Order: sequence, then C-alpha cells, then structure tokens
Amino acid sequence: TCVNETKHNSRYVSHSHNSKPQFADPAVQDILSRITGLDLEKVFRPIKQELKLPEYKLMTDEQLNQAMKQATEQAKKLLTMPPVLPERKPIDDVLSEDPILDGMDTAKYVFTDITYNIPHRRFIVVREPNGTLRKATWEERDRLIQVYFPKEGRKLTPHHIFKDENLKMVFSQDRHEDVLDLCLVQFEPDSSDYIRVHAATYEDLEKHGKYDLLRSTRHFGGMAWYLVNARRVDGLIVDMLQDSVSLVSLFHMVHPHSESAQEAALQQATGTDLLKVRPKESQRAGYIELALQAFEPAAEKSTAT
Repeated sequence: TCVNETKHNSRYVSHSHNSKPQFADPAVQDILSRITGLDLEKVFRPIKQELKLPEYKLMTDEQLNQAMKQATEQAKKLLTMPPVLPERKPIDDVLSEDPILDGMDTAKYVFTDITYNIPHRRFIVVREPNGTLRKATWEERDRLIQVYFPKEGRKLTPHHIFKDENLKMVFSQDRHEDVLDLCLVQFEPDSSDYIRVHAATYEDLEKHGKYDLLRSTRHFGGMAWYLVNARRVDGLIVDMLQDSVSLVSLFHMVHPHSESAQEAALQQATGTDLLKVRPKESQRAGYIELALQAFEPAAEKSTAT
C-alpha cells in the first residue's frame, strides 16, 4: 500500500543523477517485484498438460502454514523477471579475402567451435563462395547453435505467430502472456526480434489498458520498465493506484531531471504526495487527479478501520 512505500521513497528519488538506473539494479528490481503482485492462484493456475488424478493430503494447521510458505517461495522464483538488454550490435567483421578460392564452390562453409561447457558466444566463421572469410551474423549463429545444442521448444525457423499481422490476432484473444513466454524460448534477450515482440506486446496492453493480463506474472516488471522509459505511465498509475507511489518513484529514478522529479525533491514529497506532484509531468493530468480524489477517501477509511 501507499503507506508502506513511504520509507523507500527518499532512497529511490535521490538515486545518483550521474548514471541512469538499469533494469537489473537492486533498487529497480525491488520496486518492480513489489508492484508485480503475488497472486498464488494465478501463479499456480492450471496449464494444459496430460491429465493426472488429483492428490489430496490431510494436514495439520502447522503443516498447512509450512506448505503455504513453500508455495510462496516457489511462486517468487516463478516470478523472476526475464532480462532486459540493449539490442546486440550487428556483426559484419571480415577476417580475410582469399580471391584464389573464388568460384571453388557454390555453397557457403561454416566452421563452428562445438566444444562443450563453454558459453554460446562461441567462435563461428563463414567462408563465402567468393573466398571471403567472415564472422557469422547473429541470425546464422542462432541457427547453428540450435543445431548443435538444441534448446527445448526453440525452432530453427521462428513460429509464424511472431509476424506483426499474426500478433494482432493473438492479442485480440488476450494471449499476451503466451506470446511473451514463447518469445523467451525462441529468441535471445538481446536479439531484435525479442525486443520487437516485447515492445509490440506492451504497446497493445497500454493501448487497451489490459495491464492485469500480466499482473502476478514474470512479465509485469518488464512492461512497467518499458512504460517508465517511454514516459507513458499514466494509464498504469491509475490502474494500480495502491502501488503507484512505487511506480512514480521508479519514474523519478529513471528521469531525475523531469519536472515532477525536481518538484518532488524540492517539496521532499513522500507517499501519496508524490502522486499529487506527478500531474506536472502527465499528459493526462485531469485523469490522474480524479482517480486520486476517489482513492484518498477510500484509503483513509481503510486505514481507520
């Protein structure tokens, strides 16, 4: 709740202005984990698989509490957020030009280090029919590594679902989480396709205000991080007012020179006061102010009871 967030705000707002916060920073991960939520029923919801007979156990209260504690710990592991990385730079390194080999063959030759127990950023080169020896492109590397070291669920040719026209159809069925889960298996986190699919998914959720589809999933933090960096958190703030103090704190960490961040620092604003400062930066100021007016009396009543 907003009351519980207050003690964290000064630490978040005063984050060093010299370096932009990164997704993997502990303070960022702390905020994103808290606003993701921990709905055990959603985390452990049934998935499509071979039917098995249910298993029932008789437990004492102590055993039940222990089982709930273990389930909570397991749920936290399942909610571990996928990495957010900058897009990898194209590989266009030519190692040598050997005209003497030009025309010797019509096919390309690929040379791959297939030593086990080394990272998959291994050495892979391609000999072109014209004699050029170059490093393999990222697309070639991904395909070859999948051939030699198959990853379960990954295909040599990406599924048609990842085409833009097909994504729209899947989104209309509210299957955003399925798309992101499949994307994690198919693409590397720093690949252009991985970043494109995630951005398209987040944009559709933002457009239709369907944030709850990712709540209590491992993808909610990535969506919040994307919207914060895009400076478009108004809809999400209204959708999750009880946790919005954390979201605004994260916005101020990422954009310390924004008008609302500077005003919050000047006023030493904490708690719901941060939300009152937020409209200075907002494109939907009236929307947030009305939602906050409706929320504050309910929050005070809840605190009083």
